[in-house]
This record gives sequence, C-alpha cells and structure tokens, in this order.
Amino acid sequence: MIPTDALREIDKLLGPRGYLDRPEDLTLYEYDGSVDKAKPELVVFPQSAEQVVTLVQIAREHRIPIVGRGAGTGLSGGVIARAGGIIISFARMNRIVEIDLANERAVLEPGVVNLEITQAVDRDGYFYAPDPSSQKACTIGGNVSENAGGPHTLAYGVTTNHVLGIETVLPDGTPMTVGGKSLDLPGYDLTGLLTGSEGTMVLVTNITVRLMRAPELVKTLLAIYDTVDDCASSVAEITARAITPAAIEMLDGVMLRMVEEATHAGYPMDAAAVLLIELEGLKEAVEEQLQQIEDVCNCCHAREVRIAKSALERELLWKGRKNAFGAVGRVSPAYYVQDGVVPRTKIAPTLREIHKISQKYGLTISNIFHAGDGNMHPIILFNHRKEGELERAKAAGDEILRFCIEQGGSITGEHGVGMEKMELIGEQFSGETLDMIARFKKLFDPQCRLNPGKMLPTGKGCMEIRQPAATQI
Repeated sequence: MIPTDALREIDKLLGPRGYLDRPEDLTLYEYDGSVDKAKPELVVFPQSAEQVVTLVQIAREHRIPIVGRGAGTGLSGGVIARAGGIIISFARMNRIVEIDLANERAVLEPGVVNLEITQAVDRDGYFYAPDPSSQKACTIGGNVSENAGGPHTLAYGVTTNHVLGIETVLPDGTPMTVGGKSLDLPGYDLTGLLTGSEGTMVLVTNITVRLMRAPELVKTLLAIYDTVDDCASSVAEITARAITPAAIEMLDGVMLRMVEEATHAGYPMDAAAVLLIELEGLKEAVEEQLQQIEDVCNCCHAREVRIAKSALERELLWKGRKNAFGAVGRVSPAYYVQDGVVPRTKIAPTLREIHKISQKYGLTISNIFHAGDGNMHPIILFNHRKEGELERAKAAGDEILRFCIEQGGSITGEHGVGMEKMELIGEQFSGETLDMIARFKKLFDPQCRLNPGKMLPTGKGCMEIRQPAATQI
C-alpha cells in the first residue's frame, strides 16, 4: 500500500485528477503489449519535469518503487509494475517544445507520439526517421527507453542514432541533462548509455532529436515468392550486392493472408512469402537501385515484382504492414510477439526452425519482420482461455530466441529485455558482462527502486526488493 503521508503529498502536488488509485482504474495499467501482468498501487500524471522531480523525491522518502510509462505499447513487459509501487505516466507531458529546422532539431516532451513528430515538419520537407509499427500510438519517451527501431531503420538507424540529448531525473530526484543540440559533445556518451536502458536508470523528461530532409524520390516494390527460402535468399543477395534500401520487410504466407483479409492492401493470397522493399534518395540513384533490386529478386526466383504506381498504392502496401498486429487480432484471441535477431544469411534456416517449433508445440506461428537487418518477429497465436496454451506459447518463444543466439544473433532487436527475456539474457552474455551491467544499474539506482525486476536475471537484478525470486506473475 502507498503510505497515507505519501498519497497526501501527491494529492497536494497533482490534485485529485492527477492520479488514479481505484482498483478498477489501476487494472488498465497492469499490462503492456506483452502477455504478463502486475497491478501498480498508484498511477500519477505529472505535467512538468518539476512535478516529476517532486514525485521521485516523495517515492524516495517512502522507499516506493517507480515505473515510468509512455503509451504502454511495449512488447517485453517493460512498463509492468512487478513490485507494485507507482507508475509515472507521461501521457500529459506531450508538448513539442521546439522545432528548429535551420539546425534540423526538435525538442520534445516524452509523451509526444512518434508519428506527430513527422506530421509537425513534413510540410517543410522533413521527417523523423525511426518508425516503429506502433508509431501512431507509441511515444518518443518509450522509444528512447527501449531504443525502438522500425522498418526504415535499415538505412537510417535506430532511436539512439537520432537522439542527441535528454533531460532526466535520477532515482534520488536529482535532475540531470546529458547531450544536447550539438554533435559530439566531450566526455562519456551518457546519452547513448541511457537510450535503451529500459527505464531502469533514469526517468526521461525531455528529448532532443535529429530531423532529416525528406528524400527526392521514394519507390516501393512488392516481390512475390512461391517458397520462403527463395524470399529469404533475396535478402542476403541484396546485401551481397552492396545495395542498402530504406526498408526490406518480409511476410510469410500465414501472415500475408491475415493482412490481406483485414486491409485489402494487394498482397497475393496464394504466395508463400513476400518482400516489401522501399528505396529512397536522389532520383538517379533510386532508379538505378530499382533495376538492381528487380534483377536480384528475379535471380532468386521471384514469381512477380510489382512497383507501386502511385502514392496511394504505396500507402496501402505500408498500411498492410503497419496494421499487421491488428490483422492477427481478427483471427486469434491472443498472440505472443517475439523479437530475435539473426544474421541475414541465417534468415532461411531460422524460419525453418520456427516452423519446426510451431509443429512441436501445436501452435500457429506467423512471421513478419525487418528482414534487412535480420530482426525476426515470429507471432505465436494462442488462446489464453485454453489451459496450457499460454505456457506453450512462452516455451515456443524461448526456443526461438535460443536458436537466434546459436545462430550468432540476439534475443532482442528493438522490443527490449523487460521482464520477458530477463532470464534469457543470462544465455546471451557471460556472467562477467551481466555483473558489469548490474554495476551500471546500481550506480544510477543504488536502492533498486526504478523499474525493479527488469532486464537482469533474478539474482542479479532487483527482484529481492519487494518480490521473492520464486514468485510467479
């Protein structure tokens, strides 16, 4: 329970409409986009960095755990309050503070929705590059915490490549600014360290990002294949020929049929797999790459290569990709999204292994992923009302990630470790590396009150603070 004195201070700071404490309201904040749940004891809605500082100071005084939360679209349990305590929601800190087109910068509060950044500058010929599939809902603060990616990060890089500075609050309530509008500030790259730290070291209250000029020409292709192996081979061949598209997305037959039934985007229902490829840049360079890409796809036995003839057709193809998770929801009562990474040359064997795991556990697994950088997103369909299916889905997900490690890959490319993969990270890194990560965590958060029970395996993390290691959630 939140101490009465603490609740009284919070009420004085935020007013009665500045927090939620009724059980029925707290239920809305017990989950994110993953499959685990835990209910917080209080959800607060600060409207300024100063209020965040005061809230953190109150929590420190009463030794209350804190979890920062954006839109709750994360897929690894990163904003679940495993140890109870307070969720600090940044939903009301959603101002675009400054647009500086002359220096190609924007300054944002953490509750700004990702897509709103591009919408604020696109009429001036600029955009914000990282574009997660949830960009219509996810917020920049959550993107910074998870180091989010997206389809177009193949060419442009992930969030950390576009964040120049952040204003933060340490777990003891001390404000701290790292980085800024200028490039290559002296000293340690603390902005890089804290971007992707999953809310375990600081709370982010202000972000400076890089804006980019819109390309002169954009071309989108849909390559259609009768076998998954031919589709996967095309990705490796594109890389081998030193071609770097803005995006290469792959959908297998199971996924593209769900997508097409939901969005009518023009995906062929009888294909085994498709590649959605986008080229951006100067007109001459794009047209040259367009021909090279067509040649690669044809050499790898593509049945057909379609080029979007209009902006509307291009937008429809991307609508299918971006709304894929919603399409799955029409078919299955629940699904479990994974986020492993393998080298591009290992995509085909990884897809074959995923098929074997699907058969082993008796669950349908569809695939839609950032093929250009080997970031796999197998989606495991299950019915949580059927006894044992959730457990089988989790076991299948763990097997897929272990295979990714064996192939020289990673357990996450953009969704983060959170609570979902905190035990598997022990198979990714050596004990010495995990100890160093834990030392960084405790350097910033010695009392382990900031997002406890995330990222590090039980025993190396902070689960001992409020929750025994054996407790199941």
